[in-house]
Amino acid sequence: MARKSLKPQLNQIRVWVSQGRTDAWIAHQLEVPVAQLEVFKQEFELSSTEGAVAEFDAEIDLRAADDAQVAAALQAEEAERAEADAERERLRAERIAAGEEDPDEAESDDEESSTNGDGQPARARRGRRGGRGRRTGSKELEGSFDHGEEGYGLWLDPAIAENAIYAEHWAGKRSVTVTVEADRIVIRRSGDD
Repeated sequence: MARKSLKPQLNQIRVWVSQGRTDAWIAHQLEVPVAQLEVFKQEFELSSTEGAVAEFDAEIDLRAADDAQVAAALQAEEAERAEADAERERLRAERIAAGEEDPDEAESDDEESSTNGDGQPARARRGRRGGRGRRTGSKELEGSFDHGEEGYGLWLDPAIAENAIYAEHWAGKRSVTVTVEADRIVIRRSGDD
């Protein structure tokens, strides 16, 4: 049988040697006698133990580098998510302060529309974050403040009559106390603390 040249397979043999493959396995893959492979390895100074250790060390280093990259990417993603959440909370607080949003209703909307990093809906939180109980009938209504020659007055949207809180606590009351502040006017029923 004619002897097969192994030089074209040099790089492949180096890889197999560095992986720790046995001479018998490599010889079988290349369809050559083990003795021929051993001579070839000596000729090109291929040592299975040194190559295997070097390859193993390199693989560990690559794994560590990959793990570090993945960890850094996850941290960056988490930081972006936290920053976006903080910005959303800041804007929500501004809307609540301006009276444009009900704090209890907006919270459930934010939770339902949020997603995790995979684009899947995020798990909804159980319960609420504390604070006041849910206010029923606290929907904002329009009104106008009258600065007329005959006096001052507050005109409320006629829909106020359908508001449960108004019907229970304010309907039929006429005497009130008024506190004027720089950014709001507070109206309270007279005789209440």
